[in-house]
Amino acid sequence: MEIGSKIRNARNVSGFTQEKAAEALGVTRQTISNWENNKSYPDIISVVRMSDLYSISLDSLLKEDKDMKSTYLEHLEESTNVVKSQTRKSRIITIGIYLVAWVLLIVLFWLGEGGALTGNEMGYSFLTFYLILPVVTIVTAFFIGKDRMWGHSKWFTVIFYGLMYMLAEYATFSLSNMLHNEYSNFNLPEFGMFFAGAAMAALGIVVGILAGNASAKKAASKQPAS
Repeated sequence: MEIGSKIRNARNVSGFTQEKAAEALGVTRQTISNWENNKSYPDIISVVRMSDLYSISLDSLLKEDKDMKSTYLEHLEESTNVVKSQTRKSRIITIGIYLVAWVLLIVLFWLGEGGALTGNEMGYSFLTFYLILPVVTIVTAFFIGKDRMWGHSKWFTVIFYGLMYMLAEYATFSLSNMLHNEYSNFNLPEFGMFFAGAAMAALGIVVGILAGNASAKKAASKQPAS
Protein backbone atom coordinates (compact mmCIF):
# COMPACT_ATOMS: atom_id res chain seq x y z
CA MET A 1 0.00 0.00 0.00
CA GLU A 2 1.37 3.42 -0.97
CA ILE A 3 1.75 6.14 1.62
CA GLY A 4 -1.06 8.20 0.07
CA SER A 5 -3.49 5.35 0.62
CA LYS A 6 -2.28 4.97 4.20
CA ILE A 7 -2.89 8.66 4.86
CA ARG A 8 -6.36 8.50 3.29
CA ASN A 9 -7.33 5.37 5.26
CA ALA A 10 -6.07 6.89 8.51
CA ARG A 11 -8.13 10.02 7.86
CA ASN A 12 -11.28 8.05 7.06
CA VAL A 13 -10.92 5.85 10.14
CA SER A 14 -10.49 8.91 12.36
CA GLY A 15 -13.64 10.48 10.90
CA PHE A 16 -12.07 13.56 9.30
CA THR A 17 -13.13 15.03 5.99
CA GLN A 18 -10.37 16.47 3.82
CA GLU A 19 -11.60 19.98 4.69
CA LYS A 20 -11.48 19.37 8.46
CA ALA A 21 -8.11 17.65 8.25
CA ALA A 22 -6.70 20.51 6.19
CA GLU A 23 -7.96 23.07 8.72
CA ALA A 24 -6.49 21.16 11.66
CA LEU A 25 -3.14 20.65 9.91
CA GLY A 26 -2.91 24.22 8.63
CA VAL A 27 -2.82 23.30 4.94
CA THR A 28 -5.25 23.48 2.01
CA ARG A 29 -7.74 20.77 1.08
CA GLN A 30 -5.92 20.43 -2.26
CA THR A 31 -2.71 19.67 -0.37
CA ILE A 32 -4.45 16.84 1.50
CA SER A 33 -5.80 15.53 -1.80
CA ASN A 34 -2.33 15.62 -3.38
CA TRP A 35 -0.85 13.67 -0.46
CA GLU A 36 -3.56 11.03 -0.61
CA ASN A 37 -3.21 10.63 -4.38
CA ASN A 38 0.59 10.44 -4.21
CA LYS A 39 0.97 13.63 -6.23
CA SER A 40 3.20 15.06 -3.50
CA TYR A 41 4.61 14.01 -0.15
CA PRO A 42 3.92 15.66 3.23
CA ASP A 43 6.87 17.18 5.06
CA ILE A 44 8.07 15.63 8.33
CA ILE A 45 6.20 18.13 10.50
CA SER A 46 2.92 17.37 8.72
CA VAL A 47 3.53 13.64 9.13
CA VAL A 48 3.97 14.04 12.88
CA ARG A 49 0.83 16.20 13.07
CA MET A 50 -1.16 13.65 11.09
CA SER A 51 0.07 10.92 13.42
CA ASP A 52 -1.36 12.85 16.38
CA LEU A 53 -4.50 13.95 14.56
CA TYR A 54 -5.41 10.54 13.20
CA SER A 55 -4.24 8.67 16.33
CA ILE A 56 -1.95 6.41 14.32
CA SER A 57 1.67 5.59 15.07
CA LEU A 58 4.40 6.97 12.85
CA ASP A 59 5.61 3.43 12.29
CA SER A 60 2.22 2.36 10.91
CA LEU A 61 1.92 5.48 8.82
CA LEU A 62 5.37 5.28 7.27
CA LYS A 63 5.88 1.51 7.00
CA GLU A 64 6.14 0.85 3.31
CA ASP A 65 7.82 -1.34 0.68
CA LYS A 66 11.58 -0.86 0.38
CA ASP A 67 11.59 1.26 -2.80
CA MET A 68 8.81 3.56 -1.62
CA LYS A 69 10.36 3.93 1.81
CA SER A 70 13.69 4.95 0.27
CA THR A 71 11.99 7.55 -1.94
CA TYR A 72 10.00 8.99 0.94
CA LEU A 73 13.02 9.13 3.24
CA GLU A 74 14.82 11.16 0.59
CA HIS A 75 11.82 13.48 0.45
CA LEU A 76 11.77 13.84 4.23
CA GLU A 77 15.45 14.70 4.28
CA GLU A 78 14.94 17.33 1.61
CA SER A 79 11.85 18.82 3.27
CA THR A 80 13.58 18.83 6.66
CA ASN A 81 16.41 20.85 5.15
CA VAL A 82 13.84 23.27 3.71
CA VAL A 83 12.19 23.63 7.13
CA LYS A 84 15.57 24.29 8.74
CA SER A 85 16.34 26.92 6.12
CA GLN A 86 12.97 28.60 6.64
CA THR A 87 13.49 28.52 10.40
CA ARG A 88 16.88 30.21 10.10
CA LYS A 89 15.39 32.82 7.77
CA SER A 90 12.54 33.48 10.22
CA ARG A 91 14.99 33.91 13.08
CA ILE A 92 17.16 36.30 11.07
CA ILE A 93 14.13 38.39 10.08
CA THR A 94 12.82 38.61 13.66
CA ILE A 95 16.16 39.61 15.18
CA GLY A 96 16.92 41.81 12.16
CA ILE A 97 13.75 43.86 12.69
CA TYR A 98 14.80 44.51 16.29
CA LEU A 99 18.36 45.45 15.31
CA VAL A 100 17.20 47.84 12.59
CA ALA A 101 14.91 49.61 15.06
CA TRP A 102 17.72 49.70 17.65
CA VAL A 103 20.23 51.22 15.22
CA LEU A 104 17.72 53.80 13.96
CA LEU A 105 17.03 54.98 17.51
CA ILE A 106 20.76 55.44 18.16
CA VAL A 107 21.27 57.27 14.85
CA LEU A 108 18.30 59.57 15.49
CA PHE A 109 19.75 60.51 18.85
CA TRP A 110 23.09 61.56 17.37
CA LEU A 111 21.49 63.34 14.44
CA GLY A 112 19.87 65.70 16.89
CA GLU A 113 21.01 69.24 17.48
CA GLY A 114 24.73 69.44 18.15
CA GLY A 115 25.31 65.73 17.71
CA ALA A 116 22.77 64.80 20.39
CA LEU A 117 19.24 65.79 21.28
CA THR A 118 20.23 68.79 23.38
CA GLY A 119 17.15 70.12 25.12
CA ASN A 120 15.01 67.23 23.93
CA GLU A 121 16.42 64.48 26.12
CA MET A 122 13.21 63.97 28.09
CA GLY A 123 11.08 63.60 24.99
CA TYR A 124 13.58 61.25 23.37
CA SER A 125 13.88 59.22 26.59
CA PHE A 126 10.12 58.79 26.81
CA LEU A 127 9.72 57.79 23.16
CA THR A 128 12.70 55.45 23.12
CA PHE A 129 12.84 53.74 26.49
CA TYR A 130 9.18 53.90 27.46
CA LEU A 131 7.46 53.40 24.11
CA ILE A 132 9.31 52.45 20.90
CA LEU A 133 12.02 50.10 22.20
CA PRO A 134 9.71 48.32 24.68
CA VAL A 135 7.11 47.76 21.94
CA VAL A 136 9.69 46.43 19.49
CA THR A 137 11.18 44.23 22.22
CA ILE A 138 7.88 42.72 23.33
CA VAL A 139 6.53 42.22 19.80
CA THR A 140 9.63 40.51 18.41
CA ALA A 141 10.00 38.42 21.59
CA PHE A 142 6.33 37.43 21.20
CA PHE A 143 7.01 35.91 17.79
CA ILE A 144 10.07 34.14 19.17
CA GLY A 145 7.95 32.64 21.95
CA LYS A 146 5.16 31.61 19.58
CA ASP A 147 7.56 29.89 17.18
CA ARG A 148 8.15 26.39 18.59
CA MET A 149 11.11 25.90 16.29
CA TRP A 150 13.17 28.10 18.62
CA GLY A 151 12.93 25.42 21.31
CA HIS A 152 14.67 26.17 24.60
CA SER A 153 17.10 28.50 22.83
CA LYS A 154 14.40 31.16 22.90
CA TRP A 155 15.29 31.89 26.52
CA PHE A 156 18.84 32.85 25.59
CA THR A 157 17.39 35.76 23.63
CA VAL A 158 16.33 37.28 26.97
CA ILE A 159 20.03 37.96 27.65
CA PHE A 160 20.43 39.43 24.17
CA TYR A 161 17.49 41.80 24.66
CA GLY A 162 18.75 42.84 28.10
CA LEU A 163 22.21 43.66 26.77
CA MET A 164 20.86 45.59 23.79
CA TYR A 165 18.50 47.61 25.99
CA MET A 166 21.38 48.49 28.31
CA LEU A 167 23.65 49.38 25.38
CA ALA A 168 20.95 51.61 23.89
CA GLU A 169 21.09 53.83 26.97
CA TYR A 170 24.88 53.67 27.13
CA ALA A 171 25.32 54.57 23.44
CA THR A 172 23.08 57.62 23.79
CA PHE A 173 22.74 59.44 27.09
CA SER A 174 25.79 58.03 28.89
CA LEU A 175 28.11 58.56 25.94
CA SER A 176 26.70 62.03 25.28
CA ASN A 177 27.27 62.98 28.91
CA MET A 178 30.88 61.78 28.77
CA LEU A 179 31.49 63.74 25.55
CA HIS A 180 30.04 66.94 26.97
CA ASN A 181 32.29 66.55 30.04
CA GLU A 182 35.30 65.69 27.84
CA TYR A 183 35.49 62.27 29.48
CA SER A 184 36.23 63.80 32.88
CA ASN A 185 33.66 61.36 34.21
CA PHE A 186 33.57 57.80 32.96
CA ASN A 187 30.08 56.33 33.16
CA LEU A 188 29.46 52.64 33.62
CA PRO A 189 26.49 50.98 31.92
CA GLU A 190 23.19 51.19 33.76
CA PHE A 191 22.70 47.56 34.75
CA GLY A 192 19.12 48.30 35.70
CA MET A 193 18.43 48.79 31.99
CA PHE A 194 19.60 45.23 31.36
CA PHE A 195 17.00 43.83 33.72
CA ALA A 196 14.32 46.09 32.25
CA GLY A 197 15.03 44.86 28.71
CA ALA A 198 15.27 41.24 29.85
CA ALA A 199 11.97 41.49 31.72
CA MET A 200 10.14 42.88 28.68
CA ALA A 201 11.61 40.16 26.46
CA ALA A 202 10.59 37.47 28.94
CA LEU A 203 7.07 38.91 29.00
CA GLY A 204 6.87 38.83 25.19
CA ILE A 205 8.14 35.25 25.05
CA VAL A 206 5.72 34.01 27.72
CA VAL A 207 2.76 35.64 25.94
CA GLY A 208 3.98 34.15 22.66
CA ILE A 209 4.19 30.67 24.19
CA LEU A 210 0.67 31.00 25.60
CA ALA A 211 -0.64 32.17 22.23
CA GLY A 212 1.06 29.24 20.50
CA ASN A 213 -0.38 26.77 22.99
CA ALA A 214 -3.84 28.28 22.58
CA SER A 215 -3.60 27.88 18.80
CA ALA A 216 -2.53 24.25 19.20
CA LYS A 217 -5.39 23.50 21.61
CA LYS A 218 -7.86 25.15 19.24
CA ALA A 219 -6.68 22.92 16.41
CA ALA A 220 -6.83 19.85 18.64
CA SER A 221 -10.36 20.69 19.78
CA LYS A 222 -11.55 20.44 16.18
CA GLN A 223 -10.64 16.76 16.15
CA PRO A 224 -13.83 14.68 16.30
CA ALA A 225 -14.33 12.58 19.40
CA SER A 226 -13.47 8.91 18.93
